[in-house]
Amino acid sequence: MRDRTLGWLIFVVVIAVGAILVSTANLEYTRPQGLTGDDALQPVWAKLLFWQAPERRTVKVAEGLDLRGGLQVLLEADVPANTPVSSDDMNAAIQVIRNRIDALGVTEPLVQQSGDRRIVVELPGVTNPDLAIATVREQAFLEFVDSGYTDIPEGTLIRTTIATGEVTPTETLTGTTGLTPTETLSATTGLTSTEAITAPQKIYTTVINGKDIASVSVTRGQLNDPEVSFKLKASGAKVFGDFTTAHNEGVLGGQQYFLCIVLDKVVISCPSIKSAIPDGQGVITLGGKATLDDANKLALQLRSGSLPIALRIAENRSVGPTLGQDSVRKSITALIIGMLVIVFFMLLYYRLPGVLADVALAIFILVVFAFYKLLPVTLTLPGIAGFALSVGVAVDANILIFERMKEELRGGRRLDMAVEAGFERAWPSIRDSNMSTLITCLILFVFGLTYGASIVKGFALTLGLGVAVSLFTGIWVTRTFLRLVLPRVSMEHKWWFGV
Repeated sequence: MRDRTLGWLIFVVVIAVGAILVSTANLEYTRPQGLTGDDALQPVWAKLLFWQAPERRTVKVAEGLDLRGGLQVLLEADVPANTPVSSDDMNAAIQVIRNRIDALGVTEPLVQQSGDRRIVVELPGVTNPDLAIATVREQAFLEFVDSGYTDIPEGTLIRTTIATGEVTPTETLTGTTGLTPTETLSATTGLTSTEAITAPQKIYTTVINGKDIASVSVTRGQLNDPEVSFKLKASGAKVFGDFTTAHNEGVLGGQQYFLCIVLDKVVISCPSIKSAIPDGQGVITLGGKATLDDANKLALQLRSGSLPIALRIAENRSVGPTLGQDSVRKSITALIIGMLVIVFFMLLYYRLPGVLADVALAIFILVVFAFYKLLPVTLTLPGIAGFALSVGVAVDANILIFERMKEELRGGRRLDMAVEAGFERAWPSIRDSNMSTLITCLILFVFGLTYGASIVKGFALTLGLGVAVSLFTGIWVTRTFLRLVLPRVSMEHKWWFGV
């Protein structure tokens, strides 16, 4: 028994020390560009904590929109009202938006479907709302278009063999991006409407598109202008290599043959083919007006993929953190007062077991807080309420155990037997009550996945996590501590057990 108790004590100490380290440290890791989560070049600690993680990952408390402030955007499929939107397209759009937001480095965003054709996006702590909105909603469909011997100027709206349709250039832009032509040009190329050139009605052939791109990165050109380098997949590289081999200046006797790069039907660059490019690697030049932010935005969109459907902004609003900070301050004050009351109650009423229960409660708080940072769990005001309630649940298990122990001691049983009997007889009640709470939390969490009920999800998650951890601290941690002190307490010291 002594060896088993010592083993459990070592395990509890290791858990407590680990929880303290995680709870008190704020770590941040940015994955080097082009590396994957299991790349051998990454440090060991990064592999353990950030395996298959987004490009940027932090281990610190994630605050929700109501605490930190940020941006809330409601997107809607930009199709006629009588046109159905498939669930596959909506799910694919949600995944693309999540990938783009991950690349932006937003901590714990909310992206979920609302109804048949709407997506709600919450971005806590966003510092550049214009960039975030543009990144989230633009379709970012890239094409490499055969323009022949014609050098099409940047900013030109064109029609291509992919999704041409019988529409005018203006209708094509509006249907594709949800913006007016002027807004689209400004967001995509930085050109004004007067600088843009009216699109001809000619339909240009698309050679390859963004789906053929394997990797994307931002580089600097010879004049230090920002560029977007890309590498094609094997199938796209072959088509690209065959096309450039047949249409370069050497084959055509020095004549320039152009392959335009088109984003959402807007020409962003139109380089001539100097020589064959068999390796599938190339560079997108953005022009002298482009900034590094423009290059990063384009690379991000190409890396995460194009949206399967056009989206427009149905509603957007900025949320300030002032109200949230005031609510957090009051919530933390109430939580501290409640915990102090619980600590003194356990100490005065149960005495020695109460002291051990208070230590177990401290370990409970550290472990739960560590889980919040590692998972991570986004803290909201309802989430804080769920955590406060879980503290009461954690103490409730100890109260059941200690009352059983006192009954056994009053019945004349030995101290060690009374302790063991108290745990064994209280366990069915603790198990059943905690399982009922966990089932309720699961139901609330599922309900919270629907739009408008996300506030319930945070409460259910923090309460459920707290209940699960309380089973460990309330049973095994407290039991280990009691077994550790029992050999040093005699039957004459029943007063120390509240009898």
